[in-house]
Amino acid sequence: MLFFEPIFLFVFLPITIAFYYLLLRITSQENVVVMLGISSLIFYGWWNPQYISVILGSIIFNYLCGYKLILRAKDGHSCNSLLTFGIIINLALLGFFKYLAFFAESLDILFHNIPIPTTLELPLGISFFTFLQIAYLIDCARSLADRNKFSHYLLFVTFFPHLLAGPLIHHRELIPQFNQKNNRIWDSLAVGLTIFSIGLFKKMIPAEQMANWANPVFDGVSAGIMPTFIEAWVGALCFALQIYFDFSGYSDMAIGLSRIFGIYMPVNFASPYKATNIIEFWRRWHITLSRFFRDYLYIPLGGNRFGYFCQMTNLIFVMLLVGLWHGAGWKFVVWGAIHGLFLVICHGWINILGIFGKKSMIPKILGVALTFLVVVVAWVPFRADSLTTSFIFFESMLGFNGITLPNHYAEIFFGIFGKLSDYGIIFAPMTSYAGGLQLLWIMLYLGIIWFSPNTQELMRFYHPALVIAGEDSKIFPWPALLAWRPTIIFGIFFGILLTYLMILSIQGNSSEFIYFQF
Repeated sequence: MLFFEPIFLFVFLPITIAFYYLLLRITSQENVVVMLGISSLIFYGWWNPQYISVILGSIIFNYLCGYKLILRAKDGHSCNSLLTFGIIINLALLGFFKYLAFFAESLDILFHNIPIPTTLELPLGISFFTFLQIAYLIDCARSLADRNKFSHYLLFVTFFPHLLAGPLIHHRELIPQFNQKNNRIWDSLAVGLTIFSIGLFKKMIPAEQMANWANPVFDGVSAGIMPTFIEAWVGALCFALQIYFDFSGYSDMAIGLSRIFGIYMPVNFASPYKATNIIEFWRRWHITLSRFFRDYLYIPLGGNRFGYFCQMTNLIFVMLLVGLWHGAGWKFVVWGAIHGLFLVICHGWINILGIFGKKSMIPKILGVALTFLVVVVAWVPFRADSLTTSFIFFESMLGFNGITLPNHYAEIFFGIFGKLSDYGIIFAPMTSYAGGLQLLWIMLYLGIIWFSPNTQELMRFYHPALVIAGEDSKIFPWPALLAWRPTIIFGIFFGILLTYLMILSIQGNSSEFIYFQF
């Protein structure tokens, strides 16, 4: 059950909202929490009921393990062995479902004749609820977690707005909110539905449009069709826009759905393509995942406390794991390695500038353009179905397979047609390039991304979400005229928008969220 499916929009969500507001009026907050927990389990089990036992088993184990760690930490006893045991069990569960076949295939490349197990169907959100609970166990051992009711812990892990693809929320951000009764139900409903509508629009309009242009190029390479120079770049740009609007849309929908129930989620997406360097990009893209790896891996490994070489080694190692977290395949490792390499280069450049007492030597607009170029190139192995496909794609992007332009472009160049052919530029029919209109749409969406306010900026007067400490600067001031307010005009506009998108959902043409597979 995905957020844009008719069963969710027309059945699950209205019924859950109705029960929520009814229980708010007639019973205790604890019963509201229990109801949301049951609803979240129904949401999770709709896809495959047999995996309810997997997530429940994981929750019960981690709740009991965390409870024991809290007691041991309180009594001053060592928590190392129990914490290690808890982390191993969580990673074993994740590894069994997600990485077993990948590791076997990797060993087979080296040693041959290694039996490769059948790839298992991946339980929804297993990477997210596993890391969520590993962080909880670590905090229990550090005396940074309180003893919670099981119903609250269950809802913390399963709360359906963040269950599929995050945000990777911290227990101290979410669990305390379960004790607070929502006394502003109409404000929550108006703000939540507005944010949800914005996210639904991003997913069903620009993300799907870009997917329809990116998929033929990447699928064509997989089928042995060599893309031209322009097709490769248009395909890469379209996927970069697809995943941007797809993940931005999901993040908005998660925040909006949570807000409907009076729960504030942390900002997980803050206009990452506006980043002026790759370090800033990772402070804006999947913010809660970056925070997790920073707090629970990078800093414990030493962070930047033991010199530049150690810092760079830690960065590369962490980014390799970030890549592997996204998927069980070497293409994701390569994607992580590319980002790790450019993070090292960026940190090195900043250190060199620091020696000369400078903060930057390039204009902001150039920094944004260079960062965007790096990110677009790095998305290629992320999207491609294999490393071989990625290398073919890179060859085309570099022009090694020649440069081909559509036949009708020959009229534009008039007399220099023959001279262009001397440089390897030919005019021929193209299979995956839609022409100038396609380029105009790409430029339009880039203009929206770079020069318009994001959802949090539009909704800033109504505290749309939690802003992670240290990330406040990512919310930029915009004219008050552009900010949302609960007026009749805004109500009519977003009401019509939501109705239109719900009608589109009935047609069933939208693909899964990209992060749904992780």
